[in-house]
Amino acid sequence: MTSLTKTIKLSEAVQPHFKTLWNTDCPYIIARGGRGSFKSSTISLKLVVMMKKQTQLNHRINIVCLRENATYLRDSVYDQITWALSMLNLTDEFMFRTSPLRIIHRRTKSTFYFYGVDDPFKLKSNTIGRIAALWYEEAANFKSAEVFDQTNPTFLRQKSEYFDYVPIFYSYNPPKNPYDWINEWVDDKRGDPDYFIDSSSYLDDELGVTTPQQLKLIETYKENDYDYYRYLYLGEAVGLGTNVYNMNLFHPLTELPSDDPIQKVAYAIDAGHMNSATTCLAVGITAKNRTILLDTYYYSPMNQSYKKAPSDLVPEIKEFIDKVNEQYQVPVLKYTIDSAEGALRNEFVKEAGLHWHGVVKTDEADMIDFVSNILAQGRVFYLDIPANQIFIQQHRQYQWDEKTIQSDKPKVIKENDHTCDAFKYLIIDNAAVLGIKRGGFVPWT
Repeated sequence: MTSLTKTIKLSEAVQPHFKTLWNTDCPYIIARGGRGSFKSSTISLKLVVMMKKQTQLNHRINIVCLRENATYLRDSVYDQITWALSMLNLTDEFMFRTSPLRIIHRRTKSTFYFYGVDDPFKLKSNTIGRIAALWYEEAANFKSAEVFDQTNPTFLRQKSEYFDYVPIFYSYNPPKNPYDWINEWVDDKRGDPDYFIDSSSYLDDELGVTTPQQLKLIETYKENDYDYYRYLYLGEAVGLGTNVYNMNLFHPLTELPSDDPIQKVAYAIDAGHMNSATTCLAVGITAKNRTILLDTYYYSPMNQSYKKAPSDLVPEIKEFIDKVNEQYQVPVLKYTIDSAEGALRNEFVKEAGLHWHGVVKTDEADMIDFVSNILAQGRVFYLDIPANQIFIQQHRQYQWDEKTIQSDKPKVIKENDHTCDAFKYLIIDNAAVLGIKRGGFVPWT
């Protein structure tokens, strides 16, 4: 083998766009981008060059490549590293093993290891040592960021003596949904000095790698479905086209505002049955006519051997209401519930003497418009406490059914939407007080 500079022509293999990524000293490198954006090829080349520099010094190191499932290793990271070795004319220096998957440097025994992270706990006993780098390919397909938290320490403690730190690479195509866990995780890392975040697309091709046939296909996507083109090739989290609400309009609070006191509290229930959750929202109405979610009661019978009946739920919800009333010491504006819910309403009258207003459900789009109206006015807030996280989570996941979105009767996906329904009922039933178009309701008779 001749010198590194004669055999490795990086200027012909690495897109200029990735110069900063290539040279960064950040220990965590995130490469996000659309299809054909060169992120995976760049990382594989970077890892191969790292390996080559060490083997030239007769150092033995190991590099670990990870996928969410071992099934995908052969056709992704294994083939990608094989490609990078070929690009840099290094194939003859390595042995290629498929059972288990390994790529081993013949002279130094430095090795590329390939693991599926189906169960991160299985990797905890890993003791290969001499770790020089980690690569999570298709990182969006992992279950959650918790996988990184569980897996990274296993390998970081086995750092190679020839490196000051173990660089960890993450590459992925951003999911459509901006509230997908990885999109939120990456957004949370912005501004962290330990993280370098790069966004790329096929438009960053300055080396002429993308063929005319590929470009023609991309233009077809662009002309026929621009949002899909943005998602697939520009790597933009465009949304599913089905997210009901803009979650940026739900404003978190760590404490109640001192200049806008709570004046009344409104309650709303969405009642479930044997296999559906029941929730009760406590929403404060402020002097400036804003709404603040103060607290949330939530019971799910899922995987419970004993399912609570209305006679069980009423004392719990009444205790929740009494707690909120005691805490805030303001009048109750209204108690609201779905007009079709009879059992829980009757039980409240029987056991607590409490009457609930019933909201008549209309077209889903019309009901949602009440909430969209108040959201657009910037009047929806929530206390950022553990009990209210289910409310935010369900609203983030609240989506239109794509099969009905272009119909005159669009419907939402009826899964884990209990707090969403309760909030709609509350806004509709208190529309006059809140100064928005009035929805219908059925008073208790």
